[in-house]
Amino acid sequence: METKTIIHELRTKLGLSQEELADKVFVTRQAVSRWENGETVPNTETLKLLSNLFDVSINTILGSPRNLICQCCGMPLDDTSISREVDGTFNEEYCKWCYTDGKFIYSSLDELTEFLVGHISNNQFPPEKAREYLSQELPKLKHWKS
Repeated sequence: METKTIIHELRTKLGLSQEELADKVFVTRQAVSRWENGETVPNTETLKLLSNLFDVSINTILGSPRNLICQCCGMPLDDTSISREVDGTFNEEYCKWCYTDGKFIYSSLDELTEFLVGHISNNQFPPEKAREYLSQELPKLKHWKS
């Protein structure tokens, strides 16, 4: 979906007019109209305000151009699993199970690996294969690169 359609749908879902949305994010009604007509897109600071107002990630507002994955555990991210900072803003790098209230949950790669092995192993993917896979993939993620 395109940014223009997403902004329009989110605005109308909240029952806001273009003018009311403009007032909430400190722009003109014409700016909102240009976004919804696809002529422009909001700047970075306005995207942050829209993200907070609509309670969706910036990635969602932009039409999900990036396939986000948690940079700690590798899980795919969407608006329901993305972590938040202490101030409530989205942190699009981590899931809410690895990073919450400004803190990482897992203190070591071994601790995370053991947790994940217990959750992803099954008859077709036994614990030793899961552990081997995780030991190869997790160190590639931003949080574990040192």
